[in-house]
Amino acid sequence: QVQIVESGGGLVQPGGSLRLSCTASRIGFIIVDMGWYRQAPGKQRELVAGLPSGTVPNYADSVKGRFTISRDNAKNTAYLQMNSLKPDDTAVYYCYARTRASTYWGQGAQITVSS
Repeated sequence: QVQIVESGGGLVQPGGSLRLSCTASRIGFIIVDMGWYRQAPGKQRELVAGLPSGTVPNYADSVKGRFTISRDNAKNTAYLQMNSLKPDDTAVYYCYARTRASTYWGQGAQITVSS
């Protein structure tokens, strides 16, 4: 059974940093893309950052220059380094791992930016 496990959420003050990790296991196929979406209360889910294999990362305009996504393909793991966090970044962050056939989702990590 496919497992997508996220870690690293929490509460942080404005201007602070957090790092999310996401590990995919038991997929059985090559992962072609990994990244995160987020969903804030009352808002639609939006793409935060994605890193397709062999290409450059793509970011939401609202996080460019503050967030950095990376992958360790040998470990089927992605990382999202989030700096200069703002209250508007408060949301549940969902990791995804995409093969050519399917997209798999993590359980979600709550990030709250508040003083």
